[in-house]
Amino acid sequence: MEFNPHDYQKYAIEYILTHPITAAILDMGLGKTVITLTAIEELLHNRFEVSKVLVVAPLRVARSTWPEEIKKWNHLSELRYSVVIGTPAERLAALRADAEIYIINRENLVWLMQQDRQYLDFDMAVLDELSSFKANSQRTKAFLKLRPRLKRVVGLTGTPSSNGLMDLFYEFRCLDMGERLGRFIGQYRTTFFRPDRCNGNIVYSYKALPGAEHEIYNRIGDITISMKAVDHLKMPELISTEYPVTLDEKERQRYEDMKKDLILDIPEHEVTAANAAALSNKLSQMANGAVYADDDSVIRIHDRKLDALEDIIESANGRPILVAYWYKHDLERITKLLDKLKVEYARISSPGSIEMWNRGEFAVGLIHPASAGHGLNLQTGGNHLVWFGLTWSLELYQQTNARLFRQGQKSGTVVVQHIIAKDSIDERVLKALAQKDNTQTALIDAVRAEL
Repeated sequence: MEFNPHDYQKYAIEYILTHPITAAILDMGLGKTVITLTAIEELLHNRFEVSKVLVVAPLRVARSTWPEEIKKWNHLSELRYSVVIGTPAERLAALRADAEIYIINRENLVWLMQQDRQYLDFDMAVLDELSSFKANSQRTKAFLKLRPRLKRVVGLTGTPSSNGLMDLFYEFRCLDMGERLGRFIGQYRTTFFRPDRCNGNIVYSYKALPGAEHEIYNRIGDITISMKAVDHLKMPELISTEYPVTLDEKERQRYEDMKKDLILDIPEHEVTAANAAALSNKLSQMANGAVYADDDSVIRIHDRKLDALEDIIESANGRPILVAYWYKHDLERITKLLDKLKVEYARISSPGSIEMWNRGEFAVGLIHPASAGHGLNLQTGGNHLVWFGLTWSLELYQQTNARLFRQGQKSGTVVVQHIIAKDSIDERVLKALAQKDNTQTALIDAVRAEL
């Protein structure tokens, strides 16, 4: 296929070519993979500035998206690539292959850095989903060992600060080795933040100091390009709604007992939460309608969300609906409901199920955000997404929404419905997602490219 880049794609390609360090915050649907590959092709074959490129990406994206993009476009057909995934023997064989681009999943980055130096002579690297290089993780440590050898590095993401400004430290340290935000996280915290939630000497969270956001954006602005899809693509209208459900007195009392006492006594079962994080998890399950007991059995709390889902399916009148679930017991209860309703459904987890969804072969698609957020194009199969259970992760939330809300959506409108248990943790999760989005939007707006 012939590549005729849009103006914004030309701008982004030129930016990568003229900036040895690039943080490319490109919204979903803007074609970040073909943009980056076009720049790599120019650097390899015309400017001769690099000779061996490492691409680090999520497993599904490494295995499918990058190779498919190389094969898809005519101008990239001369690129020689090797996909470094599979068993250790298969990965080593892929490293030994005669190629210019080596594509590896991020989980194997630690393994890569344990190989002989002859396999590590990369002069350029691309971190696809830069936002996954956060905190002092093993993959971050591994890449920081490789970073001094690289002449060029590109970080790609659509969600750079999904959990606030603190995320940016390790992401940009991977890019510039600490030149802009400092080499140590303690120094970064002291400079831009103050303790927020504390218990004695233990600090649970930090709050940005006045003016910190502006200063952080100024420091990283010289290597950062940012573009939003709504500015450059003809996107469908997005309608986001809430479908509230109300717990009855007995159901509400169980929820409140768990919230207050961190324990719920049910005949023959007990549900306990050891800390605030565990309590949040238990309350989210209970808001959805069931909870895991300490013995791993599933305790039914209510069917309010299942009733709401049944109403939504009925009102859809056969039109396809994508349903996002979080817990395994949610999936089990939803599938029982669909069996009872005699509705054709499938889990969206394999290439075959993706193709069937896009062909409209079933009425309900079931999707788990953690396994199906990145790299899936589902927009031709429907325009209605229902969140049965929410996630605290803004990145997974946005990526899942973007499976339908993206360029190529046949409908002029995408509807995202959230089934929310009133006066429950669901409302807090939605609010937290909105607050995180505000922080991220501020970052993106601050460094948005002026075309």
